[in-house]
Formats: sequence, structure tokens, C-alpha cells
Amino acid sequence: MSGPPTRGAAFKNRLSIMATEIRRTKIKDLLAMQAGSEVLVKGWVRTKRGNREIAFIALNDGSTIKNVQIVVDKNSETESILPRITTGACIGVRGDLVESLGSGQAVEIHAKDIEIFGECDPMRYPLQKKDTSFEYLRTVAHMRPRTNTFGAVLRLRSQMAYAIHEYFHKRGFVYLHTPLITASDCEGAGQMFQVTTLDLNNVPKNKKGEPDYSKDFFGKQTSLTVSGQLEGELGATALGEIYTFGPTFRAENSNTPRHLAEFWMIEPEMAFYDIKDNMDLAEDFIKSLVRYALDNCRDDIQFLNDRYDNTLIERLEGVVNTEFVRLTYTEGIEILKEAIANGHKFEYPVDWGTDLQSEHERFLVEEHFGKPVILTDYPKDIKAFYMKQNEDGKTVRAMDVLFPKIGEIIGGSERESDLGKLEARVNELQMSRKSLEWYIDTRRFGSCPHSGFGLGFERLLLFITGMQNIRDVIPFPRTPKNAEY
Repeated sequence: MSGPPTRGAAFKNRLSIMATEIRRTKIKDLLAMQAGSEVLVKGWVRTKRGNREIAFIALNDGSTIKNVQIVVDKNSETESILPRITTGACIGVRGDLVESLGSGQAVEIHAKDIEIFGECDPMRYPLQKKDTSFEYLRTVAHMRPRTNTFGAVLRLRSQMAYAIHEYFHKRGFVYLHTPLITASDCEGAGQMFQVTTLDLNNVPKNKKGEPDYSKDFFGKQTSLTVSGQLEGELGATALGEIYTFGPTFRAENSNTPRHLAEFWMIEPEMAFYDIKDNMDLAEDFIKSLVRYALDNCRDDIQFLNDRYDNTLIERLEGVVNTEFVRLTYTEGIEILKEAIANGHKFEYPVDWGTDLQSEHERFLVEEHFGKPVILTDYPKDIKAFYMKQNEDGKTVRAMDVLFPKIGEIIGGSERESDLGKLEARVNELQMSRKSLEWYIDTRRFGSCPHSGFGLGFERLLLFITGMQNIRDVIPFPRTPKNAEY
């Protein structure tokens, strides 16, 4: 016959019984409740402090930037478990929700029972340091979501993804899944990650001594996509209005705060839209997203504003409440040249026909106009083959949306709908006709005016969060020489 259960065993068993009688409440919901009920919360310990009689535990479960304070009476039977509760430990707490006497929270929990789900060695836990640098946190990206900052960023990322789908759904757009593995290079830049099943130690060769891709899985050379645009146009010319939203890949050896090798793109394509319609949609779209963030993610944005950038909310509200400036590339060049004549220094030269750099774009937005800018009518030689040519023969109906702190955040154009002009441009650039016949067919059979644009999801998040490095707005960044996890 076994003896009576020990105090600790009885305590733990009682919690298990209690857990079946009361459901867990997320901390976000709990903080909106009135005091006076018994609650069960589960989460990770942010901090623990106290005196000889009382311990205070800050608990967070990821549902909100805010913690709930757990008050533990050291004279109760919960006291014995306290030494095992350290920063990072995962615990469950059952107790009474009461009005808080301290500042910073309306309610707190007076603990009755505590269970430790997972202990955390304070000597090895990588998030112990205060004011840990972003550089260090990138080395422990698997743990950084537990910090306040990255919890806020990732909740915002989730909310923005939802807002994007909601925006297009309400307007009747069809969500189109374009392929991640493709045989086409949308931009013609050749900076693509190759996909192959060939034995790299014994690559089959053709008569020319080149890799024989007919032996590969798809029977041809394939890569990860840099854009779903071309396939998106196929959808638009059948369904009217579509959008894509998914990962894209670029093998560009750029170790900068603005570039990733794997990133997400939102790409709407619309039949019967000209360049003006395209600009109108782009402006309304991004304003709606920023407004959604302000209305639905206020706590997280307020935290980022207070912690890192005290002009963040002001900047977001400014975008929502202002009309974007619209000017041509030529007009933009003239403004930049005038600035140079007046003594402004740019690192990169400014001449008609050169592609604008981030410093040029930000000057127009931040210093000259003080508001977002939509730049149009770029020289055709610096833009992609599929953009509609203007009557002057030198420019195309392209448009870039330029934002403060970011530079270009949206790029798009009216697409060339004239079969002859599209074929001539493909030939002029010596592109492979064979690999593009399926695309040209949309102009050969029932061509229609159409337009579209691409929004880099991470660029949007940089703006909304106020973060400075694009690696800090994606859970697991992919950059040159870095593919952890």
C-alpha cells in the first residue's frame, strides 16, 4: 500500500485536475476582462522579481505585446516552485483575476497553482541580456520571436498578410497561385536559383559539352521564380482581376539592409486598366494597408514607436492622410539636377537615362515634396520588355511608388498589349522567343489593355514597423552565405 502523495505531487496533480475544469484564456483577452473571476493562463516568463514575501512574474503568451503580472505569495504552497521559474521558462498559472494596485496594468493574477511545462537554464538562455543588438538577435533567429520587438513585428506581419487578402477579396479579385518553379526569367536579369535533380558530381552532357537538361526532372532548365507577374497576366486576361501573394527568390549577391534572397511579393494584374487606373489602385491599396495597421495593430505600433522611432505613427498617419505626388521621371531628374546645382551631394550620378538609386528616390520624397511620390514614364532602356511603350518611342508607361525611409516600395506598369511592339522588343533584347511563346499568345489571341504592379511585402513591413533592416521583418532571413534553420 502506497503512502500519501507528497505535497509537490499533490499540488501538481491538483493543477492537472483544475486545468480540466477551466479553459485557458489568452493574455490578450484576459487583459480586456473585468476582475473577479478565476482564470488559467499559460505562457513564457519575461521577468521575475520580488521581495521576501511576494514574487512578481511577467508572463507573455505571444497574443499581445503586453504581459500579465502574476503575483505569488511566498508563504503559499506555490513558493517551493519559484526557484525553478526563470526568464524563458514556460508555465501555467491558475489564479484569481483581481484589480491591480500597480501602474501599467488594470488587472493581475493572484496565483493559486503553478505548473512548469518547460524549465529554462538561465546560464545558457540566449535572451538574457538587456538591450540586445539586432545583429546578435539575427544569430539566434530561432529564439528572437520571444522578444517584445520581434513578437510585435511578426504579429504585424500576420495582420498585414490578412489585410492584403481582405482588400482584394472585397474588390472581387481572384487569388491566383503562380508557380514557384519556372522556366521563365520575368526580369531578364538572370539572377535566379537553379532547380535540378541532376547528379552534380556527374552531370550529363549533350554533344556541345553543355549540361543535358533533357535528363533533368522537368526535361528543361528550371529555376525558382523571381516574380509571378507573367503567369499573373495569363490569369488577368481570362479572369479580369487577379492577385498573387507568395515567396519569390533572387540570387543577387547584395548584402544590404534592403535585400533578401527569399522574399514575398504581392502582384495584382488587371485587365482593362491603363496606367492611371494602375496608379489609383496602388495608392488606394497601400493607404488601406497602412490604415488597417493603425486601426488593428495599435499596441504593437505604439511599442515600436516608443522604443525605436518616435516619428513612426506620425509618418504612417501622414501617408494615409495625404495625396501622393505624381510626376514623370523626366521631371524628377530635373528636380534632382537642380538640387545638385544648389549644392546637394549624391553618391550616384544623376542623368536622364540612368536608373534612380534609393538616395535619389528618398530625396524626392523626404526633402523635396515631403510626401509619397509616384514616378512615371521611365526610359524604356532601363525597364523590362513587357512595359507599354509611349508614343515618343523613348519611354514606357512604368510607375514606381516612392516612400519615406524606403525609396521604391511598389513597381509596376501598363503592360504592352500590341503584339508587334512586344515581339519587336523581345527581339531587340535578344530574348528567347521559344520560351516566351505562351506569354506572347495573350497578345496574339484577344489582346486587351492591362496593367499591374508588385509590392515587396518586406518593404511594406519595413515602413509599417519602422525597422531599419529588411532581415528583421521576416522570421528566418535568407541572405548571401546564410541559410540557417
